[in-house]
Order: sequence, then C-alpha cells, then structure tokens
Amino acid sequence: MAELRRDPLTGGWVILAASRAARPQELEVGVEDAPDDEVVADCPFCPGHEERTPPEVARLGAGAPDTPGWEVRVVPNLYPIVAGADGDVSTGDHLRTWRTAGGVHEVVVLSPSHRRSLGRLDDDQVLGILRVAQDRVRAHRAAGHVSTQVMVNHGAGGGASLAHPHAQLVSVDLVPPLIEQEVAHLRAAGACVLCRELERHQGDGTLDVVGGDAPLWCPWWSSTAYELLLAPRHHRARFENAEDELEAVAASLREGLARLGGRLGDPSYNVIVHSLPAGSVDDFHWHVHIRPRLQVEAGFELGTGILVNTVDPEVAAGTLR
Repeated sequence: MAELRRDPLTGGWVILAASRAARPQELEVGVEDAPDDEVVADCPFCPGHEERTPPEVARLGAGAPDTPGWEVRVVPNLYPIVAGADGDVSTGDHLRTWRTAGGVHEVVVLSPSHRRSLGRLDDDQVLGILRVAQDRVRAHRAAGHVSTQVMVNHGAGGGASLAHPHAQLVSVDLVPPLIEQEVAHLRAAGACVLCRELERHQGDGTLDVVGGDAPLWCPWWSSTAYELLLAPRHHRARFENAEDELEAVAASLREGLARLGGRLGDPSYNVIVHSLPAGSVDDFHWHVHIRPRLQVEAGFELGTGILVNTVDPEVAAGTLR
C-alpha cells in the first residue's frame, strides 16, 4: 500500500509507491572504453584548451592562470543564469513585480580528466574541490551576494550540457524559497532535525549507506528513487565555514556517488549543497542532497507538488550498501 510521508526539512509531502518501481537491474549500464586521460578535441575544459574559456578566477594546482598544470579550475560561465548587480524592484501591478536578476555564475572544472566524474576521483581530490568551492562562496559573500548554490549536474538527465565533469556556483541576491522553507521548519521544530536524524544513523540502521563523521543515508522521506542525504555530525550553519569535518564529507560524498554509479550504471544525478545564506542569524545545519534522476515528474507531480518515489528507501539503502 502506498504511504504519504512528510519531509521534516521542508514540510512537503512525498508518496512512497514501491509497487510502481522497475527493478534496478533493468536500468541501462553505461560502458566507457576510452582512457580517463584522453584530451577531447572539442572540449573547452580539457587541459591545453584553457584559451577556450573566459579567464579563470581561481585554480588549485601548479601553473600560471589559463595554462595547464591545474588540478581544479574555476571560470565564469559563458551562459550565466545571473550576472551583474540586482536592479531595483519594479511593480507594474500586484500581479507583476520584477527586477534585474543580479549575481555570479561560475563553473568549477573538477579535474583535468574528461571522463572521471566526481564519484571516480579520490578522496583528496574531492576534498580539494570542496575547499575551492568554499573559497569561492566566501568571495561571493564578501562581494555582497546573499546565497550561493553549490551544485553538480551529472549527465544529460541531470542538466549537464558538457560532458567534462564540472560543478557550478550560482550566487543570487535573495534567499531561495527552498532554503527559506528549510530554515523555517528547522526553526519551528525547536531542535535541529538533522542532528536528531544523525542520532539514528550510527552505521547499523536500515537506511544507512555510509557511516562515520559525515553519514550518508537514504532519507525515510525520500522523494525520488535512491535519493541520498549527507550531513556532517558537527552542527554548523554554513558550508563555507566547515573545517575538519570537510574531510569526512568529501569521503562520504565520493563513496556515495561511486556506489550509485557502480550499482545503477552511472545514472544522471544532481548534488546540491544547502547552507545558511549570508546575514541570517537563524540556526541551521548545512547538508548535501544527492538526487539521482531515474524518474520523470509527470502530471500528478506537476499538478500537486507531491513527488512520487517508486523505490522504498530501505531497499535503496540495502542495494547501495
């Protein structure tokens, strides 16, 4: 029988309807025979092609700006979602309020390898990527931007338009509504929802995938098949302020993505970091959502705002373990 489950982070509802699931082994498994270090002629992110991107704003590794030798490279997005400064709010009438969408949109090239996705790098490489992202978020905050979305879109189903693995940073000058929802529900709960969840995940639970100081698990309220949630045990409001716990986060993130790729045949997915925006004094617990794109949102989901998950989170966690 299907169940309605409430997401304690947002207050939204999901439907668990496992009877609609296709078995995981029916998913297509991608096979990649090309070498990891291949330089693809038309790829602007491969080493040696640095002149094909806008001038870099940051790098990890050796070499002068816009030359080979880098390990991680950050460049402005050529086709940004937002750019420049916010305009003043203009109102035509009560139905039409608008302003220029200001902000910053950057691309983080994860490594020189054209074919090694985030889950196929090593823990130190992932840690380096997270530290570069922290530096850029701090720079955006210092420039006056309110919120920076750190994300990885993997595969065409995850919204990636270029094959070379990369992350994106989008800074905007408002608090995103989904973050507002999470902050409000954490405030209303009177205690940190994620801290209470972490108490349940000590490495032996049915929903656990990776344990340690940054557990990774399939949330009981999973809104999509094989959804994962990662949170450091150290309660801290902002991703950019994370310190020693970042090493454990990098290892859990890499491990979780490697398991998704190995078990489900390299599915498309999104990695999304949620962090407290600048200026807010609310309590929060920064965390990472990993959402494989194995299902299509159809008429019911679009019409109701209620997502339908076709794989029981306990089954998903067991598969990934």
